[in-house]
Amino acid sequence: MITRITGRLVSLGETAAQIEAGPFHYEVLVPEFVRRQLHARLGEEVSLQTIEFLEGNPQKGRMIPRLIGFLSSAELEFFDLICSVDGVGVRKALRAMVRPVREVAEAIEDQDPKQLSTLPGIGPAMADRIIAKLRRKMAKFALMVGGEMSGEPESRDIASEAYEALIALGHSPANARQKLETVMDGNKAYKTVEDLLTEIYKRERE
Repeated sequence: MITRITGRLVSLGETAAQIEAGPFHYEVLVPEFVRRQLHARLGEEVSLQTIEFLEGNPQKGRMIPRLIGFLSSAELEFFDLICSVDGVGVRKALRAMVRPVREVAEAIEDQDPKQLSTLPGIGPAMADRIIAKLRRKMAKFALMVGGEMSGEPESRDIASEAYEALIALGHSPANARQKLETVMDGNKAYKTVEDLLTEIYKRERE
């Protein structure tokens, strides 16, 4: 399985990027929010984290492997969650993801089907389905400001994992520490990283 491609961005179409990596040229499908980030980097070396899927008709034996590329692990994880909703699938998710991850995650976290329904191919019923399945998993993505995923945290306690998650979502170390201090200044205990990130998100929305 190909999980990352690093090479020169040769061309960029409406739905795919052409990456030159050594003697090979790869076609990598990209959602619109990724395409916009790549637009200014034509001719430069880029590194895309990728997932693979098979497209075609299995009954006719015509299955074609496809790659989808993202600039960070957070973007890839978010896309994978969207695809996990019944009735969405890879192609529908590719068409729908025209807004930044943070905006879509905020709409899900805030249970706003009207906002989700503005995404291409996502009607009211599908928006409700997405919210029902994913709203408890969106807090960290709603805090996203961009940036690559960092390494594994040295300490596995909840606070340090939340700190690493904020860094992975593009926050500076100082900003991540400030956000954590804001929600951990009382006696409230957090059982999971998701609970802690949800509290940070809620306070930012107040």
